[in-house]
Amino acid sequence: MLAEARGPEPSPSRAPWNPSTPAQDSKDSQIHPRQRGGKNRGKASSQRSCLFGLELNPELVWEDWELGREFTKTLVLKNIHSKLQKLHVRPPVSKFFATITPQIVVLSPGTSFSMPICFRPLQRCEYEDCIEFDGKDGSFQVCLRAIIPCHALEVPDSVLLPICAVQNSSKTKFLLKNVSKLQTHFQWKCTAPFQLSPEQGLLKPSQECPITAIFRPQEALVYQKQASCKFGDEGDEAKSCCKVLLQGLAKYPFIQLRDPGTTDEKEQCGPELHFGSLPIGQSLQKPIEVFNPSPVTASFSLSRSSSEIHLLDSEFSCDVTEGKVAAGGSLRALVTYTPAEVDTVSVEYLSLKCSGALNETPLKLIGNCVGPNVSLTSSVLDFGCVEEGGAVVQTVELVNSAPVEAFYQWDLDCAGNSVFSIQPASGTVCPHSRITLQAVYKPTQPLPHHRRVTCIILHRDPIFLDLIGTCHSELRQPVTLKPEHLVLYKLCWYRRLNPQDTLTAVQQQNKGSFDREGMLWPEGEQSDHAQDKRTPMEEYYESCLGCMDPLSWSSLSSPPISVEPSELQFNQVVASSLSTTSTSSQPVSITNYTTGKLRLVWTATPESPFTVSPSSCDLAPLKSTSFRVTYDPKQLNTLHGVQLECFAYYKDSPQVEGCLLCPPWCVTVRVIGHSFQQGKEHFMPRCSLQPSRVVFPALGVLSYRTALFRNCGDLPLSFRLDHSSTPALAESVSVVPSCGLIQPGKHQILTLRTTPSEDGPKQGFSLHLQLNAAKDTKKLTVVSVVEKLCISLEGDNRLHFQPTAVGSRTRRSHHIRNLCRVPLRFQWSIPEPDQELICVEPDAGELHPNESSVQIWSFSPLCEKSYTLTPTLSFWPIQTPGCNESQLTLEVVGLGSKGLIEAEKTVVDVGDILVGSCQVIQVPLVNNSPCPVSFCLSVQQMLLDEDLTYDPGTEPKALRFDCERETIVSHSKVLLRSTVRPHRRAQYLWTISCQMLNSSGIVCSPPRAVCEVRAKSVFPTLRVIDVCGGGSVGRLSKVHLWKLFSLDSLNEHMRSNTSPAGLAYRTTTRNSLSSSPSVFAKATLDCNFSANPMNSKSSVFVLMFHNPGSIPVDWAFLFPADQKLEMEYWAETAQFSSTELSQMKVEDNHLFVISPRSGTLLPGQQRAVQFTYSHDFVGTDRFPVTLKLYGREILLNLEGLTLEKDTPCLHFASRQHVFTSVSIEDCTPPKQVYELNNCGAVPLRYEVDVTALAQLQVDNFNHPVLVCLNPEGEVLPGKTAMLEWIFSPLEAKVYHMDVSISVQGGDSTLVRFEGCGFDSPTLASTKPFKCSDTEASEPCVKRGPFPGQVVFLSEDSVSLGSIPVCSRSSRIFFLTNLSHTDSVHYKWDEQSCQQVVQIRPEKGVLCPEESALCVLTFTSTDYPTCYQLDVTCQMIQENALTQHRDALQSWEEEKERRQNDFTLTDKNLTEKQGVLMEEEPVSVPVEQRPPLRKYKTLPPIFFRSCCETVGSICTKMTKAERGAQRETAKSLRRPEPPQPALLHLGLTAHSRRPVEYLARLPEQHRRFQAVRPRQPEGTSCPAGPLSTTHGLERDLTMHVLTSLLRDILEDPAFIFSLNALSPRPIIYQLLPPAPDSPTFSQLAPDPQILSGGTGQQKEQRDTADSEGAAGRWRDNSPTQSTVLAEHAPADLSEDVLLNTLQNLMMEAVRGELILTAHPRAVTLPPVCTRSRKMSKAMARSEKTERMKRNLQGHKSQRPANIPFPLR
Repeated sequence: MLAEARGPEPSPSRAPWNPSTPAQDSKDSQIHPRQRGGKNRGKASSQRSCLFGLELNPELVWEDWELGREFTKTLVLKNIHSKLQKLHVRPPVSKFFATITPQIVVLSPGTSFSMPICFRPLQRCEYEDCIEFDGKDGSFQVCLRAIIPCHALEVPDSVLLPICAVQNSSKTKFLLKNVSKLQTHFQWKCTAPFQLSPEQGLLKPSQECPITAIFRPQEALVYQKQASCKFGDEGDEAKSCCKVLLQGLAKYPFIQLRDPGTTDEKEQCGPELHFGSLPIGQSLQKPIEVFNPSPVTASFSLSRSSSEIHLLDSEFSCDVTEGKVAAGGSLRALVTYTPAEVDTVSVEYLSLKCSGALNETPLKLIGNCVGPNVSLTSSVLDFGCVEEGGAVVQTVELVNSAPVEAFYQWDLDCAGNSVFSIQPASGTVCPHSRITLQAVYKPTQPLPHHRRVTCIILHRDPIFLDLIGTCHSELRQPVTLKPEHLVLYKLCWYRRLNPQDTLTAVQQQNKGSFDREGMLWPEGEQSDHAQDKRTPMEEYYESCLGCMDPLSWSSLSSPPISVEPSELQFNQVVASSLSTTSTSSQPVSITNYTTGKLRLVWTATPESPFTVSPSSCDLAPLKSTSFRVTYDPKQLNTLHGVQLECFAYYKDSPQVEGCLLCPPWCVTVRVIGHSFQQGKEHFMPRCSLQPSRVVFPALGVLSYRTALFRNCGDLPLSFRLDHSSTPALAESVSVVPSCGLIQPGKHQILTLRTTPSEDGPKQGFSLHLQLNAAKDTKKLTVVSVVEKLCISLEGDNRLHFQPTAVGSRTRRSHHIRNLCRVPLRFQWSIPEPDQELICVEPDAGELHPNESSVQIWSFSPLCEKSYTLTPTLSFWPIQTPGCNESQLTLEVVGLGSKGLIEAEKTVVDVGDILVGSCQVIQVPLVNNSPCPVSFCLSVQQMLLDEDLTYDPGTEPKALRFDCERETIVSHSKVLLRSTVRPHRRAQYLWTISCQMLNSSGIVCSPPRAVCEVRAKSVFPTLRVIDVCGGGSVGRLSKVHLWKLFSLDSLNEHMRSNTSPAGLAYRTTTRNSLSSSPSVFAKATLDCNFSANPMNSKSSVFVLMFHNPGSIPVDWAFLFPADQKLEMEYWAETAQFSSTELSQMKVEDNHLFVISPRSGTLLPGQQRAVQFTYSHDFVGTDRFPVTLKLYGREILLNLEGLTLEKDTPCLHFASRQHVFTSVSIEDCTPPKQVYELNNCGAVPLRYEVDVTALAQLQVDNFNHPVLVCLNPEGEVLPGKTAMLEWIFSPLEAKVYHMDVSISVQGGDSTLVRFEGCGFDSPTLASTKPFKCSDTEASEPCVKRGPFPGQVVFLSEDSVSLGSIPVCSRSSRIFFLTNLSHTDSVHYKWDEQSCQQVVQIRPEKGVLCPEESALCVLTFTSTDYPTCYQLDVTCQMIQENALTQHRDALQSWEEEKERRQNDFTLTDKNLTEKQGVLMEEEPVSVPVEQRPPLRKYKTLPPIFFRSCCETVGSICTKMTKAERGAQRETAKSLRRPEPPQPALLHLGLTAHSRRPVEYLARLPEQHRRFQAVRPRQPEGTSCPAGPLSTTHGLERDLTMHVLTSLLRDILEDPAFIFSLNALSPRPIIYQLLPPAPDSPTFSQLAPDPQILSGGTGQQKEQRDTADSEGAAGRWRDNSPTQSTVLAEHAPADLSEDVLLNTLQNLMMEAVRGELILTAHPRAVTLPPVCTRSRKMSKAMARSEKTERMKRNLQGHKSQRPANIPFPLR
């Protein structure tokens, strides 16, 4: 689009050539070409084009010009054509453009001509003109334009931005170009959601600026906004403006989360990502796919969902937090799970938020952390008896059965400070593996040793190993300690038995027994070995801290001895050199809690820097003693750490084998120290602490945690717990060990114990470990805080149910969420009365921290009321079942109501359905109640046809539901999908009933009718509604054609029901191996094509098929070849039967042709099918054709007869004829006819054998039951003779008569005649008249024209019914010309029935698409007759007549030329001359030769047949010459006139005697007027006193009276007088009829004659003989007929009324008059005196003109004009 700023408009006086207006809008579609071509106008002078062989510039443009100067441009014309060009030049018409050129320019091929053009401007405006060139090939113009430099910008008309998501943005760029020579400033202005950047700027000439269009929609809509750009000089307020249409489409984005490893669509939609069980310390990644199925790019963010729970550290992480996904694309994100706490389930929720989307997608992340599972293969190691100074090694396996690596450490000094040692003392056990440990027992003193060593496992409870051994010396040999001693001691200790009891005493008292391992167990204790209720952690802490642990001190678990303190730290500064002053010591106290005297022995190691003094002593019962631990380092700047052990045992314990021994006890003291000198830098620690934050459960119970402290360096590492930083909080946490020494590469497992409190800091506090006795510390964060148990209930602890039907159930989901860090167990409690109303699933379960659970609540009301229920939720920690229980109350609100299902329509009419097919219907059911309703449906079937008999129990149901049980929500509608499959043709009625269902799906209400479904199952049916003949059978009437093809039977078979077997084979298939397939059709019909001579025109029957049903019909005519299976050549047999040979002859020569042979007819549609039989072979041809319909097959036996040209043939449409039923009381039975058709080419005489009629008369008491009035006669070729019969029954029965009809010189045919006599006269009067089988069935559908039909007859049959004799009836019908271009001449042929039928107009011309009204007048004769007439109308198109006249004129001109001109071409000068023939060439007789003369004259010229030689004097002609002669003879024939097309009009009537007519139809006798029957030609009718006028005189009289009546009715005075006379009563006077006027009363016989007629008739029957029967009927004439006279006024009135009605009908046909319109009253203006005078004068002048028009209309045989004005 080009936008520009125009200059000022020039003055009209100075610009007489009307320059363009500069104020036009640039967006106008009618803009000037230079506005549309603004972009290329600067380049117009440089672009050349070719036109008419000339190369030139299409326009010259002056851009840079000034006033007062002259500017010249050159127009160059170059001839690039190969011929000379001559151009006439017309210079510019304006004075502003001037050129000096000749008027004619001649250009040779390849030459050029330059034409200078000067431009002299006088005003600063735009100029336009042109130079016109005229050449031989045409004219063209070169445009001359001068433009003003102005601001012009080039922008696109519209900019379509990329499709964008809501609340996102898309952008595109377009160019803004300055196409002017001026510097242009622009400024954009647009509205949201569009934005343009830059909004303003300055463009130099020809500069382009990219403009960025940004689209930021906020709703999903189609946006179209106009962005306006103002441009011009900077600072100029009156700027020009251009507009750009910005278009954008916004859609809502939608993003899904999918698991790429799952292909199941159901699992794809699950918003849960389960990591399973993962070992602690490991990480697992799982991918998720962010998929965008929407058509727009979507921006998303993936973050944790907001919750009220306080999460310390998330164990889940995602590498994608935000991004964009293209339309249809996907993005993969990795979610990592790193568990941190053993035996916990971690749950988190990620929320996928999409900008602009309508919802959020949650993703549940869940994982389970598992720790190591370590066990020992043996819990006791028995070293046995060892000599002093010896050593024994035992092995034990440490097994890890978990998939996680296990860290372990033995709480034992394995550096030689203990008699026991285990190697390795610490390390790891791989997942699902085991390691072998070596335990060494190396005693130093002779005494029994027992130590329970703890194996600390990271993230697990410790395990214990009992080490026992006995040391013997030569001087001292204590009792050997055995494992059973440990078991008995534990039992004795925990059960507080007497320690002095011996083993023998226990056995003697039957207090114990030996197990299968040989160990003694007390009775009843074998199933519970460990009676110690302490947890492993408690036992470990007790062994480490002893009495210093207040939590472990109790009366039940008090230790026998304790040491205090259990840890010693020597942190003093050592002197510069090792001396006695560097030695330090600290006291240790041991207390004896037993009642026996103990012996204390310390294990001494000479190389240890730590010594205890004294090394052994005795300790009295319940006493304490002190020892001194001395630290004497042997090396400076070194770290030391040992675990000192002391064994205590009963000193006075008996050394007898049978005594119950008490194993020794062992206490330890952990000691660390360093020998660093002052000023010396301690070792730099390299260590790690995992985890760096220890989180205790948020419960106020004693809890334990472990941490791994590693020495990552190559130097020893010492540590001790520093309580000085947070003394109050640090004291609440107990760390074991609180000090120690870790060798390089080793680790120390720290065990923490605390009881969380509510006032603890939520973020935790720090414990500091001092490293290497220096300022270096390691911080360990401890989180120990109690959280209140909290569960949130969705909906603010309220749950609302929608209204629910009584007895049914409503389900609703409800979410509960654990908002604390403690796993909880919950249980719902519903009061017992409310348990019938509500229930929840699940009612109990576990909730992990931050986990949400979906509860499904069900509500089942029992009555119509509102419910408010309060179930209780109880929950408690899983670790402390039954303690610290909390409760929440949920308020459940529901409403019970009554549900009702109704149908939207009480009656659903499906319509017509094809039998055997299925149709899916949808019945709308409506629930108007406020609650959902569950129901089940049932259906009852009923057949409404009265003539059908069926058993309702066995009749299959034709209506089935897709789903019999449904649930409809409140105030909604559901479409009940059902399938209808009818099995028979009937009218179905289904009653659909519904029953309500309760919550268990059980019916709880009686059935109630909802609606009715009606359907009518039908078959596809066809019906022949019309028939038309052509070719050789075109002369036959429609009734005759109808009988030849047995169309009544065909229609009956096509309407019949089909069988179930027919439904199974309703498709067209090949099912035969023979050339003449077997016929399985039950219906067989004969279709006769009549008989015709050989080589005559083909017999053509055109049947009009109509689909009267409501479903389409597929039909096909199957020839035998269509039903034969195609076989291989080798399988064909060479022998054919006579039937097969006959069918092969018919098929090969196409004697029978059907077109089209298949098709489909829609409901109400019509289709013409043409049946053609060619008379090519003499004889009878038969051909079976199967008419295939849906489930039905009808066999049509096509039969045609071809005769020799000289063979007479009398063809019968049927060998059986049924007469009209006649009453036995009828004295004058009607005359009936039977047709005889001569199909041959020669006349024939027929004769009826009356012998059978005479015998019938004899058998009926000499009464002539059947009489033939013309038993002999002659029938011309192609004509039809009417046999006249009188059937007079004597009895009320059916008569059968076989009569032989013979042809002279031919065969005889036996025809059966049937007639029925009845005795009740009312029986026939109640039935409409029908001449039995002599007329075709009248279709009840609208007929249409046949293909190729030129003129259409509105009625092809007229039935007058019963009429009296000597009466006249009239009918009107129309002839319509169907051609759009050609006129048609028509003429009615009334010769065969001119005595009774008259049609006016008899002939005429129909213009294209014109309709002519025809009046048929029927005058019955004076004798009762059954009329069956066929009136034909001949039609010829004007085009055919014109062609015939042109051909005839050419023939006459050729004839005249040949008579005057001749050419001699014979070499022997033999003259050959042709003569134009009027008809076929006929041989001229040879004249007698005259006497011989001197000179021989030429022989006479004569013609012979084309196959003969011309004469003996002629030489023999060649084949080519004979062919040329035949063509010449053919061309010399006189053109034959065109054959007219025929239209057949059938007429049926039954005339009766007046007495009989009055008796049967008394109310209709006034409809007819008695007339005088027409006399045959040659007879005269006596004239009455008043004769009727005829001819022109009568017409003049009628038109004069018509004009007079019109003038009278148009006279205002007459109308006024009528209005004045309207209130007066009208007095009617009945005028006596004229004495000579015939009436029905006069025509009727006297009552006395009627009464005596029966007796007289009987008398005649008795006395009559066989001779005078036929003569009596032939000579019978009415004896009571009188001379008929007519009144002239009555006839004139009838003619006027008839013309009026005819004109009304003609106007109605043309559409000028609407007969069904409502009458409207028109108020006329008042009539003044002047208007009256004017109206009289005008009336007289119009009367004269009207009379002339009426006379002219009468002469042209057209219907008269309307006699009265129509208003």
